[in-house]
Amino acid sequence: MNNQQLIKSAHIWFLTVLLACGLVAIAVKAGIRFQEQNSNQNSNSNSNTGNANSSQNRNSNRSNRNSSNTSATGEQAGMASAMNSKDRDFLMDVAMDSMAEIELGRIAAQQGGSDAVKQFGQRMVDDHTKANTELMTLATSKGLTLPTSIDDKHRREVTKLSAMSGADFDRAYAKMMLKDHEKVVSEFEKQSTRATDPDVKAFAGKMLPTLQEHLTMVRALPGNEKGGGSNSNRNSNGNSNSNRP
Repeated sequence: MNNQQLIKSAHIWFLTVLLACGLVAIAVKAGIRFQEQNSNQNSNSNSNTGNANSSQNRNSNRSNRNSSNTSATGEQAGMASAMNSKDRDFLMDVAMDSMAEIELGRIAAQQGGSDAVKQFGQRMVDDHTKANTELMTLATSKGLTLPTSIDDKHRREVTKLSAMSGADFDRAYAKMMLKDHEKVVSEFEKQSTRATDPDVKAFAGKMLPTLQEHLTMVRALPGNEKGGGSNSNRNSNGNSNSNRP
């Protein structure tokens, strides 16, 4: 009887210990799982916060850049509008005329009938390309956007001369260059002394000697040797005074 009770007590004790161990194991697993969940949640939370901050920073930087660009554009527009209208129109006309001189010069260098015309055409390309670089720098500093292609009037002149060659080309080109350079020299003479903007005045004064040299060369081209083809009067120094106001 005593042995049976001992055996029964041992069974009960064993089952109790086994049950306790099972409960402990379950509790440990539950704790580990809870910690992993918290870790994942914290990681996701930190990641989302980081992404949100990064997105906000990118949007802020983009907004700052746009604001800066807008401010710069507005400042340039302000500078352009602040220029005297005559100074602004002068720079626009110079850009247009210079581009046309380059295109016509290329044609003259290829299709001219005389060496003088060919050489003058190449001189136009070289000098006006250089002048355009300085003109672009000046215009940019003033917030002024210059034309990038010639207008219809100049395009018709280019088309007309492109269809000619030899002596016919020389005569037409020489006559056109004489008329254009008398007008251009007159405009640069006025702007070199009357321009309101000091930078525009300095640019006109710097370019004037080269343009006067061009005019002298033009007068020696075939068809212009006797001084024909011009409606302007020349002063005692040989410079032209255009009738254009």
